[in-house]
Amino acid sequence: MAIVRRLAARKQRANEVLVRLKRRYPNATCTLNYQTPVQLLVATILSAQCTDERVNQVTPALFARFPDAPALAAADLEELENLVKSTGFYRNKARHIQGACRKIVNEFGGQVPKEMSQLLTLPGVARKTANVVLAHAYGINAGVTVDTHVKRVSRRLGLTQHNDPIRIERDLIELLPQPDWENWSIRLIYHGRETCTARSPRCGECFLADVCPAKDTLMAA
Repeated sequence: MAIVRRLAARKQRANEVLVRLKRRYPNATCTLNYQTPVQLLVATILSAQCTDERVNQVTPALFARFPDAPALAAADLEELENLVKSTGFYRNKARHIQGACRKIVNEFGGQVPKEMSQLLTLPGVARKTANVVLAHAYGINAGVTVDTHVKRVSRRLGLTQHNDPIRIERDLIELLPQPDWENWSIRLIYHGRETCTARSPRCGECFLADVCPAKDTLMAA
C-alpha cells in the first residue's frame, strides 16, 4: 500500500507540474527548423551535444545541398562533414546521417519509418531522437524525450530517482497522460534553461517551488 500511495503522490505532483508548465509555456514546441520528417531526423541527430540555435544555423545550407534521404545517402561524406562541422562531433554525425538515410532509402522506401522499433534500427538514432521524430513529424506520442534538462528537473521534482534515461522515461510515462508526453519534455526543457538551471537554479523565482522536494536543498547550497 505504501508503494501505491507514493505512486499516487508522484502522479498528483506530476500533473500539477504539467498544468503549471502549460500555463507558463502555452506555445512550447520543437525549436528545430525542418520541412520534412527526414530533415527533422537529421536536425535531431545534429542537436546532440549542440544547441538548437546552432543546428538551425547549419541546416539551411545542408538542406539546400541535400534536401532529402536519397540526396543525403549519395552525398560525398567529406562535403557532408564540412557542412555539419560546427555542430561538433561532426564525423560521427555525418556518418550517422548518411547511414540512416541509406537505410531509409534501401529498406523503407525513402520515407522515415513511423514505428519506434524501425527507427531504432537507424544509425545514430536512440529513443530520444525517435521520440522527437515520431511526435513532431507524425503526431505520435510513443514516449517521453529525456535530455539533460528533463533528467535534471524530473529528478529535482521527485518524479524519478534514476539516472538512466530509459528508466526515467518509464517513470514519466507512468505518471503523465500520453497526449502530453512530448510537450512535457519541451516545456521542461524551457524551464530547465530559464529557471531550473544546472548551476545556481533560481528557486526563489520558480513557479514550481512549492511542489519541488529539492527546493530547500538547492536554496541552501
